[in-house]
Amino acid sequence: MSEESGRLDRGDGVELAWRRIPGRGPGIVFLGGFRSDMTGTKAEELARFCAETGRGFLRFDYSGHGASGGEFEAGSIGRWTADAETVIGALAEGPQVLVGSSMGGWISLLLARRRPEMVAAFVGIAAAPDFTLRIEAALPGEARAVLEREGVWRRPSAYGDPYPITRGLLEDGRRQLVLDRPFPLRVPVRLLQGQRDPDVPWETALRIAETVTGEDVQVVLVKDGDHRLSRAGDLALLRRVVSETAA
Repeated sequence: MSEESGRLDRGDGVELAWRRIPGRGPGIVFLGGFRSDMTGTKAEELARFCAETGRGFLRFDYSGHGASGGEFEAGSIGRWTADAETVIGALAEGPQVLVGSSMGGWISLLLARRRPEMVAAFVGIAAAPDFTLRIEAALPGEARAVLEREGVWRRPSAYGDPYPITRGLLEDGRRQLVLDRPFPLRVPVRLLQGQRDPDVPWETALRIAETVTGEDVQVVLVKDGDHRLSRAGDLALLRRVVSETAA
């Protein structure tokens, strides 16, 4: 089945870009990371997997990301979670397997809390819930001064241009925490995590597993894996895990 694409007005004039492959359920939804988009290696691999197996697939860009409208600096975890809920609610049918990469893992968990009927399973790839707390704790003094004065600080990144970190992002992050108390989630949970990830400590996956109250939770540690987990072997692992959870 060929992939469809379009743009969805979220209700305030900001259009969210999406791509979809119609197919059987439960469908797969890919939720990307902070400052990433829906055309990355993992999303493309999942699109191939779903096209080959006849399974439904949906991917999209949050506002301020990729091909979607809106300003990145106006976004927050709560805003991007609402974007995800809007797109999935409009374009997917029935419970979905949420595959969340990095920040997308946090957003997946927030969706599971807010709309449990949407979620058939959760696969985290270097899932990074509550990551704004780590950013805030590590802010150098000059960055705190810039945030107070200007409302945004540009954090150097190993993946390209500096990341804009806004005061609004950090403040909203404190309201969206998921690891601060037991998390009721009864669907299958699979957490793929590289132990050489420079951005998300690998122990985060263990903490998620401990916090989730359901019993069907597995953590897969990739000893030489980095944050992206986009090598051929990593992608084969992703295919296998998604296939198992979507069965």
